[in-house]
Amino acid sequence: MSALERRSPATDASASRIEPVQEVQPRQTRVIRVEIAPWTIFSLVLVIVGLWVSIRLLPVVLVLVMALMIVGTLGSAVRWLEQRGMRRDMGIALVFTILFVVTMLIFALTIPELISQVKNLVNMEPALRERLAEWFASSPLTSNLANTMRNAQYDALITSSSASLLNFFTLVVESVAYAVGAIFLALYMMLDRDRLRGALFAVVPRTHHIRLSRILIHLQTIVGGYIRGQAITSALMALFMFALLTACGIPNALAISVFGGLADVLPYIGIFLTMGPAVAAALPFGMTITLVVLVLMLAYEEFESRVLVPVVYGRELRLPSSVILFSLIAGATLFGIIGALLALPIAATIMMLIDKLRVELPGETEQAVDTEMRKKDEHSEREYERRTEGMPAEEASAIAVEMSGARKEAEDESMA
Repeated sequence: MSALERRSPATDASASRIEPVQEVQPRQTRVIRVEIAPWTIFSLVLVIVGLWVSIRLLPVVLVLVMALMIVGTLGSAVRWLEQRGMRRDMGIALVFTILFVVTMLIFALTIPELISQVKNLVNMEPALRERLAEWFASSPLTSNLANTMRNAQYDALITSSSASLLNFFTLVVESVAYAVGAIFLALYMMLDRDRLRGALFAVVPRTHHIRLSRILIHLQTIVGGYIRGQAITSALMALFMFALLTACGIPNALAISVFGGLADVLPYIGIFLTMGPAVAAALPFGMTITLVVLVLMLAYEEFESRVLVPVVYGRELRLPSSVILFSLIAGATLFGIIGALLALPIAATIMMLIDKLRVELPGETEQAVDTEMRKKDEHSEREYERRTEGMPAEEASAIAVEMSGARKEAEDESMA
């Protein structure tokens, strides 16, 4: 019997058994549905429309911001007059009259003298150019510049810059018009303070009135501190320029120093507007005097930007030096000169809102001081609701401001 015929039954059974084929199930695809709520879409559309309208109405927004800054700056003077028995409307009239007179005196003191000096410089231009060419020719490294100075032609430069000059004067006229509009808007806001404040408090729940009044009071403090900081730095610049030009025997030192103090308000271009007239006025007195004025002005500008500005604004606005420098750079990058001018009060406002609205930042834990402050806020809100029950929003807002003002004075005294 062959080997194939001698197979055992077990072998035959295993051979005849057929392994079942495992069926492959189709792979199911997981579907993730993202549903956006209608309110989210509506909110997003509102934000986009709001940004578009704000960009289109940027000059109007800037006028409103300027008006609010004027109100915050002059409001303390009006309140000081009110505390001494003067009526509010008379105090507003007196403060705006003093502001107008001081502004006219500054312009009358600086503009005519500056125009006169510009005319003198234009008449002295050939002599100054020849003197500068001789100074260049005295050195082999700059001898080529001497011929360039002697052969310079201003016709092409004047022709190419005429359009830019026209645009500049148009911008100046628009800026003056916006500034006048902001002043009148601030005047109306101060005269109609109670009604405007009542309208604002009417749209905010009464449980948040104390917090809103504290925010408004701190906003006035921020704006006042910013304006005072600008006044301090501008006054110090004017005093330094007056002392420097007087020591160097340069005439019209008062007019140039007052103009330099006003121009110091402008970031980045203020350095050119302050140094330009001073150096130009020193040119007729020789290269030594001119270099002394130039070097000392550059040194003071560096001292002001590195030391004075962080110290003054940090004390008035309670901002760290790093935040001040970053805010100035960010504001100038985004919105130019206007952005740099508004960078510091906006940064101080954001930090104040984070503090007063009790915004919890990532990685920050509540401290004992924060807990005590929250308890005081809750107690003040309950007391305010008890005192103003059934009262109109206009009268209630006055009580909220009074309570918040008293609390801020107590906090300032405890910190002092």
